[in-house]
Amino acid sequence: MSQVFRIALGADHGGFDLKQQLADHLSSRGHVVRDCGTHGTDAVDYPKFALAVASLVASGECQFGVMVDGSGIGSAMAANKVPGVLAAACYNEALARNSREHNDANVLTLGSGQTTADAARGIVDVFLSTSCTADRHRARVQMIREIERGRMSTSSQGGSALSAEDVNRIAERVRQLLQEQGGGVRTAPPMSLEQVASLIDHTLLKPEATVTDIQRLCDEARRHRFFSVCVNPSYVRQAASLLRGASVKVCCVVGFPLGAQPPESKALEARRAIREGAREIDMVVNIGALKGREDAVVLKDIRSVVEACKDGRAICKVILETALLNDDEKVRGCELSMKAGAEYVKTSTGFGPGGATVADVALMSRTVAAKKLGVKAAGGIRSYADLLKMVDAGATRVGSSSGVKILEEAQAAGVTST
Repeated sequence: MSQVFRIALGADHGGFDLKQQLADHLSSRGHVVRDCGTHGTDAVDYPKFALAVASLVASGECQFGVMVDGSGIGSAMAANKVPGVLAAACYNEALARNSREHNDANVLTLGSGQTTADAARGIVDVFLSTSCTADRHRARVQMIREIERGRMSTSSQGGSALSAEDVNRIAERVRQLLQEQGGGVRTAPPMSLEQVASLIDHTLLKPEATVTDIQRLCDEARRHRFFSVCVNPSYVRQAASLLRGASVKVCCVVGFPLGAQPPESKALEARRAIREGAREIDMVVNIGALKGREDAVVLKDIRSVVEACKDGRAICKVILETALLNDDEKVRGCELSMKAGAEYVKTSTGFGPGGATVADVALMSRTVAAKKLGVKAAGGIRSYADLLKMVDAGATRVGSSSGVKILEEAQAAGVTST
């Protein structure tokens, strides 16, 4: 980039880390950065910092602004309240280019929960290197400015606000967004029956489960070749014995279902389960510590189980209980799981106030993509349609007590064996 700009840079607590990385990146490109805060990870209100960034741009002290929060949406809303500011929330380089080329945006907002650091650097570079030059685009930007000044009414539109071309373009973009978000449009390639089965952790965690129930669970898993059976700790030894010689793994829950045990207890529980035959551990995170922003406590909690798993050559999945968390907390839970060295993040225990949702799986999948962690969707997945939605949203494993029913529905839908 040949041109150098004065750039106002801000973030809330959720965007602090990404802000720091962007500050270094922009400075390395020769830009003059005005850091508007925040200056740490203590909880703050993003509108204050969005206002600071927007005000510097509106006054002309800075030519551009960049603001980071959890999603980028709230900061865009706040910044756009400042006269003279055109703020755009962008999640990829195409949107960044469009926001400048078509809309002459002067403030870029980013979502730390939606965008990796590498992607954010690329988005910022494209935003700063693109200009609004086409007369038709500049005329429309001027219309936006007229609305801001109160000089344009609906009667000045001269007929239909949208051309047929505009409507078709919008419809196509909506279709693309639905596919990206798993909104009911099938995007993943067709799967065979064996591939569907290999996604499923066949689960029985009810407190009233008996030895006979576990026998049935393992028989079904062996017959249908599910990826694993997921059981409570007291049934690990039995399940491992019943599945000896089969490809089906034994998965055990730890710190279940509340996650409120101390890390040492969870580690001991994991080590015992691994000794008795578990090859995967689904641990419940310390939910209260996560909500209380005690990140060091959460990191120690996860790492204690991760280390036990690594010693025993087992896989660690971290259950976040997403129904109890806001999006910022879900993102931080994923980030701490990555930092601790876990292999998967998982939505739910099935005992909380809600189970897996398409939105949560998509958010988790985007967040852990940089480290290539798996995402396990669990809680309320009872049909083949449910499974497809979760896979389309980014799930790489599905936990369900309805595995047999899901396979039957898949067969009824025409899914065949390879």
